[in-house]
Amino acid sequence: MADTAPEHTELALTEPSAETLSPDTPAPYADVPDTGAQPDATSTARTRRRPADLARGVEVIREHLKTLPQTPGVYRMLAGDSTVLYVGKAKNLKRRVFNYTQVNRLPVRLQRMVSETETMEFVTTHTEVEALLLESNLIKRLMPRYNVLLRDDKTFPHIMITKDHDYPQLTKHRGARSRDADYFGPFASAGAVNRTITALQRAFLLRNCADTVFAARTRPCLQYQIKRCTAPCVGRVSPEEYQAQVNQARAFLSGKSRDIQTEFAARMTEAAEAMDYETAARYRDRIRALTAVQAHQDINVEGVIEDADVIAAYAEGGVTCIQVFFFRGGRNYGNRAYFPSHDKSAETEEVLAAFIAQFYENKAAPGLVLVSHELPELDLLTEALSLRAGHKVELAEPKRGDKRRIVEHALTNAREAHGRRLAESSSQARLLDGVAAVFGLDGPPQRVEVYDNSHVQGAHAIGAMIVAGPEGFIKNAYRKFNIKTEGAAGDDFAMMREVMARRFGRAVKEDPERTQGTWPDLVLIDGGQGQLNVALEVLAELGIDDVPMVGIAKGPDRDAGRERFFMPDRAPFQMEMRDPVLYFLQRLRDEAHRFAIGTHRAKRTKALGKSMIDEIPGIGPSRKKALLHHFGSAVAVSRAGLADLEAVEGISKAVAKKIYDHFHSDG
Repeated sequence: MADTAPEHTELALTEPSAETLSPDTPAPYADVPDTGAQPDATSTARTRRRPADLARGVEVIREHLKTLPQTPGVYRMLAGDSTVLYVGKAKNLKRRVFNYTQVNRLPVRLQRMVSETETMEFVTTHTEVEALLLESNLIKRLMPRYNVLLRDDKTFPHIMITKDHDYPQLTKHRGARSRDADYFGPFASAGAVNRTITALQRAFLLRNCADTVFAARTRPCLQYQIKRCTAPCVGRVSPEEYQAQVNQARAFLSGKSRDIQTEFAARMTEAAEAMDYETAARYRDRIRALTAVQAHQDINVEGVIEDADVIAAYAEGGVTCIQVFFFRGGRNYGNRAYFPSHDKSAETEEVLAAFIAQFYENKAAPGLVLVSHELPELDLLTEALSLRAGHKVELAEPKRGDKRRIVEHALTNAREAHGRRLAESSSQARLLDGVAAVFGLDGPPQRVEVYDNSHVQGAHAIGAMIVAGPEGFIKNAYRKFNIKTEGAAGDDFAMMREVMARRFGRAVKEDPERTQGTWPDLVLIDGGQGQLNVALEVLAELGIDDVPMVGIAKGPDRDAGRERFFMPDRAPFQMEMRDPVLYFLQRLRDEAHRFAIGTHRAKRTKALGKSMIDEIPGIGPSRKKALLHHFGSAVAVSRAGLADLEAVEGISKAVAKKIYDHFHSDG
């Protein structure tokens, strides 16, 4: 699972077997995935390897071969500026690294990587499994350019039922499991978790409020009024009764849904026979809530009664879609699609094995992982997943029965998602062709950057940049700019100047040769001639004269469809209102506006939670709490005398003097 190359998702494809290699035998074909981007003639000429560079890279590798051991380990190839180019693992380091000296057998991408290599670093491990785990960790942390990168590495949400409180809380959780609690999941999306929690509240009447809110309640909240909680905060339910509700919820989430529904049905019948129709109606509503949970888990089958993930890959036309389904307690918790980039000649089995190795780098695999293809190095991968998860993991490719039907269902979803992605890519490509025609570009832009600013009367001013390309929005490339220039906040022209200067000043410094794919082919600015002129002035000062720039100004009465476009050396113009390219440009502009507004609101909200006490060096949360409890407000603290400050519990004379001096620095 090593030699591969990158971009969207951090995978490392299977390396050639080291057992069959030696320094005296030619290396087999080592495959490396393509990033999927098609370089233009300029970038190709710029990055074309030179024989002298390739020879120097081979010599660097040969020098390291002299001292390399024939043991398992991980190797890193570094460029001259210490940038990590590639991370790989090997069962035999010396034999594996020797492959890179056989340049005539290497594909062009690997030849380019070798030509850029100035030095190498190595870490030996006891076993190949340890090497595989270390490789995954380093790829995640270092993001090497020639590895396949899984950028969508967010943790999945879980349902958490706490255990450190007399009345446990039911809530959504994402991140480290630092609290003493039961965790159920993962769920494929936050929406799936929210729907499930809402239904569980209706069925089991558990609280979802924070412990601080719970402790401060003096009367039932709205959740009690709408029959989603039994109000344990004010004693409307005994600890024993509430614990029974919690146990039922845990049992349901653990896969015992039929037992719980049978119990509720029996109690509903008993209440009806006793003519306690109100109680019977409550149980009826709780049964309906449980049914609602199961309605969203539509492919439950008898074949999977334990926790399992189902991973299926479908490849066609050099593009692979991998679908991951999550089953917990025999129920479907949702699915998610991934599109790893790879060389078009890579086998589907290699891509799938590489995906699995990196997908579980930051999450534990369940006891069973069902896959759609027979994986290379299956035993090694199984051992690595088991070691990382802390329990036995079985990797299996079912051939028949219920489990195979689940895999086939995942394959169908992968095939459909693959078709949608190709259709979207084709449509996006046509739109980018249209953009090139409208603005007179040499070819369809591969990277479009859109800029917008946001503030409220100059407060909490930010600049925002969004990025789009042939595959749609590239959200991991979005950037925000906190406006720092004195007097710029509130001045749209000054804000645009600062944003452009910071963005392109950094680009000139970090990527002057424009080889890293971070330079835009087109810049769109939300604004008219004034904003465009400011941006052009900044680029001229930086010596940049070949980045196309366009200003988009809203039409009269800010009507969508009547936008005016501004370009250098061209009169302002409008496009046909029904032109698909106009809709596309509007969507780009609106996405920049959404990102700018959202970032501004987040900054403003964060500022609302700040206090003038936070500005005092050495005053942490506990001292801040003591001061506020004693004086009642931050304003009262600022007006307090030195003796009053010294009287606060936990505030020494030295700290009191520091607080007093902070608010009375003028004497």
